[in-house]
Amino acid sequence: MERYDVIIIGSGAGGGTLASHLAPSGKRILLLERGDWLPREPQNWTTSDVFIDNRYVSEDTWYDAKGVPFQPQVHYFVGGATKLYGAALYRLRKEDFGELQHHDGISPAWPIPYDELEPYYTLAEQQYEVHGARGEDPTEPPASAPYPFPPVEHEPRIQQLADDLATAGYQPFHAPCGVRLNAADMAFSKCIRCQTCDGFPCLVHAKSDAEVLGVRPALEHPNVTLLRNAKAVKLETNAAGNEVTEVVVERDGAEERYRADVVVAACGAANTAKLLLQSASNVHPNGLANGSEQVGRNYMFHDSVAVLALSREENSTVFQKTLGLNDFYLGADDFEFPLGNIQMVGKSQAEMFRGERPRQTRLAPEWTLEKIARHAIDFWLSTEDLPRPENRVTLEPDGNIKLTYTETNAVAKERLRHKLKSVLGKVDLDPGHLLHRFAYMKNDIPVAGCAHQAGTCRFGSDPGDSVLNTDCRAHEVDNLYVVDASIFPSIGAVNPALTVMANALRVGDHLLERLR
Repeated sequence: MERYDVIIIGSGAGGGTLASHLAPSGKRILLLERGDWLPREPQNWTTSDVFIDNRYVSEDTWYDAKGVPFQPQVHYFVGGATKLYGAALYRLRKEDFGELQHHDGISPAWPIPYDELEPYYTLAEQQYEVHGARGEDPTEPPASAPYPFPPVEHEPRIQQLADDLATAGYQPFHAPCGVRLNAADMAFSKCIRCQTCDGFPCLVHAKSDAEVLGVRPALEHPNVTLLRNAKAVKLETNAAGNEVTEVVVERDGAEERYRADVVVAACGAANTAKLLLQSASNVHPNGLANGSEQVGRNYMFHDSVAVLALSREENSTVFQKTLGLNDFYLGADDFEFPLGNIQMVGKSQAEMFRGERPRQTRLAPEWTLEKIARHAIDFWLSTEDLPRPENRVTLEPDGNIKLTYTETNAVAKERLRHKLKSVLGKVDLDPGHLLHRFAYMKNDIPVAGCAHQAGTCRFGSDPGDSVLNTDCRAHEVDNLYVVDASIFPSIGAVNPALTVMANALRVGDHLLERLR
């Protein structure tokens, strides 16, 4: 049986980043990925394949609270969910690290302050080649360095929107974006500012994802081994239950076992919880590291909705995801509680609407899907989802995930939508045609849209109400760590990827000290 210094389970934002950070140490690292390389093929950029046929969505079956099966919108590839993410790389606000009162209750404080994570945010922005501009976002937290690359410039229609918003008294900003763009010399730019970015795989590897900027750089070191199509199914411990001794893996229809001094789970919030729960033993009868009974609980995934507004003039924008608005992030004049983040989403294409019921558009018959797409300006609204112990991952008798979830902060989400509607009336858009957009949420079951899943193995200082300590090591298992978004005690209202990456770097420094 082979032995390693570190086994990392999962190669996404957490696992891929951690692997690249540990690789130069010379320590023997095994990276386990249940999926394979995402194929580079013409279908990467074909809207019908990606959005209609769900070509890159996993074949998993999960169950909702009533036991109804559904297909989660998850992606098992080298690079994890970042292979199809929109590359919006935001820092959590400094306020998100403290306790915040919301309409529906408390968003708990993190066990570490923003200042402890800040240097790692800077390192993550550098590793993932983030474009942005400091000083534009009124809620922006302090930063020790400028963005490593200049902001991705708005195309004319979005620049007009930004100018109109500023004239109306709002504070739009260039959204922090992880693309490998050299706007000053496009002949040498990997990114070509195409319309097939947000929600698509990047055929030319120009998206700052965890495969391209995490796993591949790690594999340049001979001490790093990647096993693909290798699904970790159980963690076994010593007799005392305080050390993981073997990682049990299913690969090519056979069982394999691996050992390491340190084991790190980075499977995503739902699957990390699943792995710990199915690693129950006599010593850990409720699941590994689950003496607090918090494993699987406090599941969050953002209260988000993608909407489109119709411009009176055509919107010829190709790369649209360049603008954000946080004026209502922490509240509004007429609402004392946080509302959330508004940002652009990938530009609508007619094929994204195929198969939708006409009454969902609430438009006159002469509005064809093609005309809607030509006039659409597309927004993504995120309101913070609050942690609730009853919102949780458990296992069905067949071993599949059961996801019990009740929405939180619905009033704030609706308030944010109304705020956007009010804003649009001031900037030459038609607020009466603010429509829900279903391109990303085709499944009728809300929990299926789980790109921002978080919170099932929260970290904290009290073993009674957390799974991990502040180093993200399990309270009860000395050599078990977690570096995905399951560690989040709260999720904020911005995309979680950069925070996962930054925390993986922070934990990586701790592991380098431990492994000396």
